[in-house]
Amino acid sequence: MFEALTDSFKSAINKIRFADDEKSLKKALDTLKKSLLKADVHHKVVRDLVKTIEIETKQAGIGKESFLRSMKDNLTEILTAPGNQGFIFASKPPTVALMCGLQGSGKTTTTVKLANYLKTKQKKVLIAACDLQRLAAVEQLKQLCEQNEMDLFFNDSESDPVKIAKEALAKAKSGLYDVLIVDTAGRLAIDQELMEELQDIKKSLNPDEVFYVADSLTGQDAVRSAATFNELMEISGVILTKYDGDSKGGVALGIAKQLNIPLRFIGMGEKVGDLEQFLPDRIVTRLMGEGDLLTLAEKTVGVIDEKEAKKLTSKIKKGQFNFNDFLDQLESMKKLGNLKSLIGMIPGMSGMAGKLKDMDLENNVEVTRMKAMISSMTKKERELPSLLNNARKKRIANGAGLSQLEVNRFLKQFKNAAKMAKKFSGKNGMKDLENLMSGQDRMQIPR
Repeated sequence: MFEALTDSFKSAINKIRFADDEKSLKKALDTLKKSLLKADVHHKVVRDLVKTIEIETKQAGIGKESFLRSMKDNLTEILTAPGNQGFIFASKPPTVALMCGLQGSGKTTTTVKLANYLKTKQKKVLIAACDLQRLAAVEQLKQLCEQNEMDLFFNDSESDPVKIAKEALAKAKSGLYDVLIVDTAGRLAIDQELMEELQDIKKSLNPDEVFYVADSLTGQDAVRSAATFNELMEISGVILTKYDGDSKGGVALGIAKQLNIPLRFIGMGEKVGDLEQFLPDRIVTRLMGEGDLLTLAEKTVGVIDEKEAKKLTSKIKKGQFNFNDFLDQLESMKKLGNLKSLIGMIPGMSGMAGKLKDMDLENNVEVTRMKAMISSMTKKERELPSLLNNARKKRIANGAGLSQLEVNRFLKQFKNAAKMAKKFSGKNGMKDLENLMSGQDRMQIPR
């Protein structure tokens, strides 16, 4: 979604080539209007936004800078509904969060993502499986929780979701959990039975948060569904899923502006780490192609241990980075979520991110081959890469089911990467990195 709108916004801004040129401003506004309508933003929201930008740009003097400033200010204002904030914790734990939404919106997966997000904030989280309508919903939660080391409460012998919710709350209190997240049943459409069940669960729990999980690909349908749920459930915020999947991400503007409901989180991929807090000013900078280093830093801090990072830096400086360290870093990177999304947070890199396919470390062929090669090494070989002579390389290739040429290529890449990391970790490391990014230094790898 970011790539589609970012390209359209850049195209609109580039229409303004000369100062005080009303014709170019009109072309820019037309381009902006078409891109927003294509992204499924409500026509009234588009009309008001374009009109305001036109007035403000003319008042400030027609030019790229004034047009861009007005776009950023007004998009941020539209996305800033009352209550735009992260997760609200109760004064006395456990904080209870109720998840609701239509079937197919990604509610169950989002429940686990939210639990993971809270775990990175050092919170003890319990998930309650109260979706007893969809076949295998509880089994899906069991698998996701086991894969991601989450605590789950379920009761296969109980058919009443309200009773299970109450039991889960008792468990959360006795187990001294910080947060209880309750996954509820969805339907293919809003119906009385669904809403009554949700209302009964809400009454029994008195939750601190009621999140509506909306599929951003459904466009204006998501806005209408959110409005209905809000009337009956008084939702405290919306979590948008599949926000990276289609240009219809304009649903964010509709929910915030039309319904005045805060967007609290967005799902940016399929991995458990692909959930971010929705912060309007940061979202707008990414829409403008300016990156979001603050969110990138926060995601990194939540995954990478400071002591381990210092230890790793010391090993890199001494030239002691080995294959065990390499595997540890791969595991850490997987926890960060979709790498394509992370690259898009770096200023100036949004264009590159748009050209990349989904960077999935778990299913990447090259990463799988690397792991196979390392698995074929002995403990001593992993710790001391310098031991790898031709005979050892041949044995590793046979064990991994690869050619010795592929093993040699991987070892060369590993050696070069270690040397580059060592150079960046030195006194002039940041200067070297800046030169590399600016193209001033072709980065000759030391031999």
